Amino acid sequence: MSFLPFTAESTANTPQHVPYGAPDSQKILENLDPEQRRVGSELDGPMCVLAGAGTGKTRAITHRIAYGIAIGRYVPQRVLALTFTARAADEMRLRLRALGADGVQARTFHSAALRQLRYFWPRAVGGTEPTLISHKAPLISEAAQRLRLSTDKATLRDFASEIEWAKVNLHTPDTLNSAIKGRSLPAGIDEQTMVRLFRAYEELKDERNMIDFEDVLLLTIGILEDDPSIAAEVHKQYRHFIVDEYQDVSPLQQRLLDAWLGDRDDLCVVGDASQTIYTFTGATSRYLLGFRHKYPHAHVVKLVRDYRSTPQVVHLANSLLKTRRALPDATPGRWAEPLELISHKPRGPEPQWFGYNDDEEEARGIAEDVQDLITKDGIAPSEIAVLFRTNSQSAAIEQAFNDVGVPYQLRGAEQFFSRPEVKNAYVQLRSAASSAESGSVVQNVSDILYSLGYTPQAPSSSGAVRQKWESLAALVSMAERMERERHEAQEHNPDLPDLTLQEFVGRLHQRMEHQDAPILNGVTLASLHSAKGLEWEAVFLAGMNEGLMPISYAQDADDIDEERRLLYVGITRAKSYLTLSWSRSRTPGGRGNRRRSRFLAPIAPIPE
Repeated sequence: MSFLPFTAESTANTPQHVPYGAPDSQKILENLDPEQRRVGSELDGPMCVLAGAGTGKTRAITHRIAYGIAIGRYVPQRVLALTFTARAADEMRLRLRALGADGVQARTFHSAALRQLRYFWPRAVGGTEPTLISHKAPLISEAAQRLRLSTDKATLRDFASEIEWAKVNLHTPDTLNSAIKGRSLPAGIDEQTMVRLFRAYEELKDERNMIDFEDVLLLTIGILEDDPSIAAEVHKQYRHFIVDEYQDVSPLQQRLLDAWLGDRDDLCVVGDASQTIYTFTGATSRYLLGFRHKYPHAHVVKLVRDYRSTPQVVHLANSLLKTRRALPDATPGRWAEPLELISHKPRGPEPQWFGYNDDEEEARGIAEDVQDLITKDGIAPSEIAVLFRTNSQSAAIEQAFNDVGVPYQLRGAEQFFSRPEVKNAYVQLRSAASSAESGSVVQNVSDILYSLGYTPQAPSSSGAVRQKWESLAALVSMAERMERERHEAQEHNPDLPDLTLQEFVGRLHQRMEHQDAPILNGVTLASLHSAKGLEWEAVFLAGMNEGLMPISYAQDADDIDEERRLLYVGITRAKSYLTLSWSRSRTPGGRGNRRRSRFLAPIAPIPE
């Protein structure tokens, strides 16, 4: 696998790099707000961008990269932009291309590390390259059997999470025991048993020449820290670093970033401590909050102009954060205040608040309100989401949606690309792409999928026929979106070529590899965690009860604060319509002694 797109010698005397067809450098900054313009234009030294929800952080950092390339400060191939999801990396590459900034490496930490590990393995380690496992459960199950531990599917999942937490916090079987004292462990096992299970898992991997995703980062770090010549090669290759969602960096990822940087400080990080919701996986906001302590000369820019949500939604989000305790910013005696967002959208409807008698009544109420938004307000189902704290809450909502005939998609459930009609569609599209002539990609895709059952109008029937149509329609919608985005980009950069069927199929293949399903024409049902980074015109936050929000096992102050941040993330997914609801009983006819979430008391306009 190629790691270096060109040799250092071939670019030793590279002049200022201005890509063919790139827009004028000042035009790149033209439509940015004052704070975004600072992010885009202040290229010297480290920069910390504190970016609230909906403030255009991706826009700011992609324009920063494009501007740096346009003025000759950056060479595209020497820029490494790091994100946390393949979807975000793909989105960043598309935006950069639209700005005339082709060639920039936009990758996840794991993708970038794996690419380097494979490239340097023969030189740094030698021998057969290890096999990367996609799931830990089979090996953990075998390790547990060696220790005579009984397991089930849920326990294996919990053990895997515990091992991942240990590794991203840089613990080994030799150091884990002291780190987990007092920690609640899966299946009620003690610290020594957890250490023994961790050790047995690691030994199994070594015996079979296997590595997991955390090992990819650990091995890359080891190579860079132990081999100065390889480290120098990487330092020469990558000179400018941008890290998105920096509040979710783990100690393992930070150590890898430090190894990539060396003694340099050409680093721009972007994040929001108020959206740190993955500490259970090892993520921590302390690197973001302590950035100014590590780099006292860093530029610090706050993005607080919210272009996503109405003033009513923004006011509620701000009010929620004002009820939390301050976060230490890793500097003694100083505290990090949450960003206070300022909406730049017209006023919209006030958030709605509903208390129901039981979960079923709540689900029916949500389904009926969603139906009204679709039929009376003309909001597309794909622009509506119902978010909840735990996946078990979805069953009642699914049933209520089925009862009223509202289409929905359960995010994270069935793998979209495993559906037979999607597999067949991909084969047909790939075959056609090899000989396709120029023309409308949307029309080409529609024509090809017509033979598989696609029609412009949805079928009146439900069940399998409806699902098949929705799958094919999602592919057509993906083509429509890509073609629309390309036309918009051509307005700023006329030299961009038209979208081709080959390019569409290539993008579809990338999304298949990352299981990044296109948007279906249905209401999204999703957990609050899985909604991070997404947005909808209307959002319903269901089950706002004690025991769910905050979750029952959130006991100490840090856990409660994280639950509050999770609710903040949910609120800030809404563009215009926001509804929060709770129920007094789990089942019809119950005692009705459930309490509304403590987070709502200071911000809700109605009593419990």
